[in-house]
Amino acid sequence: MATKQTRGLSRLMMAPSVGLLLVWMIVPLAMTLWFSFQNYNLLNPASVGFAGFLNYRFFYTDPAFFQSLWNTLAIVGGVLLITIIGGIAIALLVDQDIWGQGIVRIMIISPFFVMPPVAALVWKNMIMHPSYGVLADGSRFLGLQPVDWFAQYPLFSIIIIVAWQWLPFSALILLTALQSLDGEQKEAAEMDGAGFLARFRYLTLPHMARAITMVILIQTIFLLGVYAEILVTTNGGPGYASTNLAFLIYRTALLGYDVGGASAGGIIAVILANVVAFFLMRAVGKNLDR
Repeated sequence: MATKQTRGLSRLMMAPSVGLLLVWMIVPLAMTLWFSFQNYNLLNPASVGFAGFLNYRFFYTDPAFFQSLWNTLAIVGGVLLITIIGGIAIALLVDQDIWGQGIVRIMIISPFFVMPPVAALVWKNMIMHPSYGVLADGSRFLGLQPVDWFAQYPLFSIIIIVAWQWLPFSALILLTALQSLDGEQKEAAEMDGAGFLARFRYLTLPHMARAITMVILIQTIFLLGVYAEILVTTNGGPGYASTNLAFLIYRTALLGYDVGGASAGGIIAVILANVVAFFLMRAVGKNLDR
């Protein structure tokens, strides 16, 4: 009897937070789903009519859709590659006993706290600008022609900016995992004559596997929605060369005034994100069970 009362009381206490969470998540998703089946244009909001799957077919057949999908995957894959490799390298370096270790760690983490639009503006106007950017000055110093990064390599430039922001997060998580490695195992490996590469391959890397998996999972969820860096730097161009799925939805909604088409794109993006999250969660579960 007491157990039933306890369960009932716990459910009653959880009800407000669960209800708020449902309202916070379900209502916007339901409205987006409803608008995705409507012919709704912001220039003529009075004439809203049922469109069926026309918005989905329009969005799916848009030539920019597959380009934006490829760009989204390229951004996620490129940033993950840079942040995982760079994060492991930084973690190995910072784990050493050096003077001013605390200051170095703060400096490494600091880019993660810079807002994405600010970081994009810094890279656009101070580092990658073809006339007075740091890279342009370095190219002229070496006798080379400065590169217009956002015109010639727009997608690569976006990947570099986003990777710069997420590298501290990866380094911090991997450093935490590295510091939890038992020192006796390191000493035993050294006494057995294992070199640095052997210790890294057979001892350090397997120990960091779970942390690497978690970094991949968390970063992928956020990288699927990269938006501010594209808006500030390339505006999705040239053409659709740097347009990802999130930015294509923005273009459809606020530049094309097509709420129905943008809502259909949003539903497609949610489905794709859930598919990616499903496989990543399975990978995380297998890794954690080992």
